[in-house]
Amino acid sequence: MNSVEQIIAAQTENSRIRCPFCSDDRKKSHLRTMGISVEENRVVYQCFHCGAAGAVRKENLIYQAKQSEKVLPPPVDVPSEVKPEIVKEFLRSRGIDPELVKEFPLVGSNRYFAEIGKSNAIGFVYGDTRQPQAIKWRSVTEKVFTQQGSARTFFGLAQLPKDTKYLVICEGEMDVLALATAGIAAVSVPNGAPAKISDRKVDPKDDGKFSYVWDARELIESAERVIFFPDQDEPGMALVEELARRIGRAKCWVATLLGKDANETLQKHGAQALKDAFSAAKPLPLEGVYTAEDFQTQIISLYADGVVQGASTGLDSLDQLYTVLPGQLSVVTGMPGSGKSELIDQICVNIAMQKGWRFAIASFENPPHMHIAKLAEKVIGKPFFGDSRMSEDERDYALGFLNQHFVFLQSHDGAPATVQSIIDRTKQAVMRMGVRGLIIDPYNYLDMGHNDSEHQAISKMLTDIVLFCKSHELHVWFVAHPAKQIPDSGPPKGQHISGSAAWFAKADCGITVHRVGNQTEVHIWKSRFKWVGKIGMTELKYDVPTGVYSDKTLPMSDEYWSIDV
Repeated sequence: MNSVEQIIAAQTENSRIRCPFCSDDRKKSHLRTMGISVEENRVVYQCFHCGAAGAVRKENLIYQAKQSEKVLPPPVDVPSEVKPEIVKEFLRSRGIDPELVKEFPLVGSNRYFAEIGKSNAIGFVYGDTRQPQAIKWRSVTEKVFTQQGSARTFFGLAQLPKDTKYLVICEGEMDVLALATAGIAAVSVPNGAPAKISDRKVDPKDDGKFSYVWDARELIESAERVIFFPDQDEPGMALVEELARRIGRAKCWVATLLGKDANETLQKHGAQALKDAFSAAKPLPLEGVYTAEDFQTQIISLYADGVVQGASTGLDSLDQLYTVLPGQLSVVTGMPGSGKSELIDQICVNIAMQKGWRFAIASFENPPHMHIAKLAEKVIGKPFFGDSRMSEDERDYALGFLNQHFVFLQSHDGAPATVQSIIDRTKQAVMRMGVRGLIIDPYNYLDMGHNDSEHQAISKMLTDIVLFCKSHELHVWFVAHPAKQIPDSGPPKGQHISGSAAWFAKADCGITVHRVGNQTEVHIWKSRFKWVGKIGMTELKYDVPTGVYSDKTLPMSDEYWSIDV
C-alpha cells in the first residue's frame, strides 16, 4: 500500500480531505476537494477538482494507537462573498420566516456540488461563526450536499435557552429552523440518520459517528426530558433507538409528525401542527403495559425475517450451541485455571473483528496492560513474549484495533467496586463509544454491601444487571467461580456457583469451561431461547503460547493466523 492509499484508507468517517493527488500542485492547496465515503471494508474517494476516484480496501492498513484526547479539526474558511438574499429566499420557499431564525448561523454563497456543478447554496455553520468547525452546504435547487470540515456536534446548541428543560433532537438543520418557527428550541444531529440499519438497529461499525452524544452529555444529563422529532421512516426510527440506547430510555420521548419530517409538516400543516406534535409526544416504551401496536415494527420484522440471530462466536463448533445476542446475560463458570476468562476474551475479539462491536471490561484479576497483551495475542495469533513473538508492526496493529474496540473500567480512588459503579461507568462507555458488550470478571471482587443476606444481595445484583443490559441492549458476561466441586459430579454448573440459585435462574445463557488434560470442554447448561443456542457440550483446541481458542477439527497454522502488515 503506497502513501497516498494509506492517507485515504486511514479515514474513519465520511468527510472531505485535501486531495493527495492534486493538492500540492494547486495554489489553494489547503482546500478539501476530495470526498470520502467510509464503507464496511473500504474507503471510496472522489476529487471534484482533478477527478481522481476509486476505492481503497482497508485490510492491510496498520492502525496506530490513537491518543485518548479528542483532537478537534482545524477551522474552515467562511466564504469571502456572502449572499444573505440566498438564505432568505430559500427559507421563505420552505415556509420559514427569516426573521424568526435570524439568530442561527446561516450563510449563502455559490458552491460546487459533485452531482450538479455550481449552484447557489445555503450553509449551516457549526461552531464559532468566526472560526467555524464546519459548514454544511445544501443546494437551493436540488437536494444535494457538500461540506467544509467535519461537523461533529449538534447544530443549534448556541441558540438553546440556558434553562432548557426539554432537549428536542431532530435529524436535519432545516428541521431545527422549522421548529424554531413554531417556538420550539431544538438541535439536530450532525450526520443525519444511519444509512445501514436492520430491525431498527444501527450497524455497529457506525458507532463512531455518535461521538456528539458524549460531547453534549452535560446538557443531556441536565435535561428533564429528551424529545425526538425524527424523520418518519425506518432510518429515522433507527436513529431514535440508537440515541435512546446511549442516553437511557427513561427520559426519552418521541413525537409523531403529519409530514415526513418537521419541515414538511410546517409547510403542509403549519406551525400549530408542530406544537401539537410536541405536546402529544409519547415516552419510548420502557416498562408497564403495552398494546400490540407498540411492537408493530418488531412483529413485522419477525414475520418477514424470522427471529434475530445471535452474533457468531467465531468458533463454528461453539456456534452450534451458543451465540451472542444483545440484551442478554451470560453466566460463565468453571474451576480456577480452566480458561473461562480466555474464552470470553476470544469471543469478544472475534465479534469485534467480524461485527465491529465495542466492549467494556471490568477485570479484577488482570492489570489492564497485561490484559491488553493477552488480547493482542488473540488479535494477531502470535505470542506477545518469547522468541516467536509478534513483530512491532503486528503489535501496533493489535494496539490500534484494541484501542478502537475495548475500554477498561478501573477505579483509581481505592474505593471497592460495586455493581452500580460498574453500571455507571458502562453507561458512559455506551454514550461515548456505543459499547455493546460488558465483561465482569469475577463477581467475588464486588462489594455486595452488608444489609442483605448473600442470597438476597446476589439476586438483587443480577436483577440490576439484567435490567441494565436489556435497557441498553448490551450482552453481559458475568464470571462466577463455583463454591466447591462435588466429587464425581462432573463439571460445575449454575447451581454450583457460590452464594445463590439466582445464578441459574436469572442467566439467559449458562456456560462452563472445563479443562480435561490438554483439551477444553465448553458446556452450555442453559439457553433461554432456542434460536440463540441449546444445551450441550463441544470441545475446543487451546494454544497455550498465544491463548487462542480454535475448533478442534481445524488445525492451527501460521497461514491461518497470518496478518499481512
